[in-house]
Amino acid sequence: MRAIESSPETEITNLAFRSRQVGDFTITAFSDGYLAASLDLLSNIDPADASRMLESAGARDHTSIHINCYLVRGGGCTALIDAGAGGFKQWGGRLTTNLALAGIQPSEIEAILLTHAHPDHVGGLTDGLGNAMFPNAELVAHHREVAFWQDDGNLSRTPERAHGSFLLARRAFDSYRDRLRIFDAGGEVLPGITTMPFPGHTPGHSGYRLDSGGRSLLVWGDIVHFPSIQVPRPDVSIAFDQDSHLASETRSRLLDLASSEGLLIAGMHLGELGFAHIERKGGTYGITYA
Repeated sequence: MRAIESSPETEITNLAFRSRQVGDFTITAFSDGYLAASLDLLSNIDPADASRMLESAGARDHTSIHINCYLVRGGGCTALIDAGAGGFKQWGGRLTTNLALAGIQPSEIEAILLTHAHPDHVGGLTDGLGNAMFPNAELVAHHREVAFWQDDGNLSRTPERAHGSFLLARRAFDSYRDRLRIFDAGGEVLPGITTMPFPGHTPGHSGYRLDSGGRSLLVWGDIVHFPSIQVPRPDVSIAFDQDSHLASETRSRLLDLASSEGLLIAGMHLGELGFAHIERKGGTYGITYA
């Protein structure tokens, strides 16, 4: 795999994947493609204002959201954080192709750390027949996330248009039922990798912090979907958030944490570059891609 060195910490391989070194860990952002979106999904902001913010940030496409997945190598394990949409609703589906471009086969993945079970994160866990795409991997998830999607009461209270999301999550958990590891609270899930609760988006929405060699990186899942809007305006939530007020509170807390500690951030919807720093600018926050 050819790498172009852009800084002492950064490796850019190609547009489909790029890597960062965090101590003994190598973490690589892999593109799964895009999901269809609309600024009408955002709350607490006028769509026209949201559009102007995107244009000011140089965004040309206002109708789609990029999907990242992250491969982590180090600590004696090869782990994948989320698995993309897998083509659900014609979203994404590029993960395994892009892994192959990097010379990585699904059988090499030993653990899949799940941030949450929305379709663009679990769709790639199974094939069209419901078989596990990663035959040697254990699936690691927060107990509240698993419990929510498997609860028939939650399914019955959900609009019929969203039933497919429940069925997809259940199929994923069922396909890995013999290799499903559930955690209850923050703590180390793999050597050097600690889970952190990020409630609001879903009941068990979780992030993963990597610490090694005096360096740290935080994979924050779906804290933002439109970074150039929700970083400077953390009060703006999206229809995918189950509790918009709590999601906003969590977002504000993490922006403060990331800026004060100078953390390198990875996020499933940060865009193709995959990595960023958060900076406090006066009374607001800004994002700089790294």
